[in-house]
Amino acid sequence: MQKNSINNRIVKQMKSFFFNKSDKTSVQLFKYFFVGGIAYTVDFGSLFILTDLVKVHYLISAAIAFTLGLITNYSLSILWVFSKRTVADRRLEFIIFSIIGLVGLGLNEVIIWFFTELIHFHYLISKVFSTVVVFFWNFFARKKILFT
Repeated sequence: MQKNSINNRIVKQMKSFFFNKSDKTSVQLFKYFFVGGIAYTVDFGSLFILTDLVKVHYLISAAIAFTLGLITNYSLSILWVFSKRTVADRRLEFIIFSIIGLVGLGLNEVIIWFFTELIHFHYLISKVFSTVVVFFWNFFARKKILFT
């Protein structure tokens, strides 16, 4: 009897974790990691397709791909990660979210350029370095400004 109670509690907590938003920063960061992973896949895949298949210059591709990742990140963040929103107007919220993303885009472009042009890494390797920096910038800036 007690084993079923424990199992039911665990299942309930797991459902709550995966299907409910949380106010805890650690839970939000964990979920944002997955959201970021999905957005990164969109970003990275678009960068590769645009640069290698469509033959767009890698810095232009990076900006387009970053924008597609931004839209993916916003959608999933408001649906799954953050429980409280500080801005009532959703258009304004998206504009602020995008401005934070534009700072991230600037960091992304500078880091990719630096590692590709000056260190002579492949542009996709450079993208990995930029992703780490931009991930933390985006999460903490968005958490502090939009989703406290």
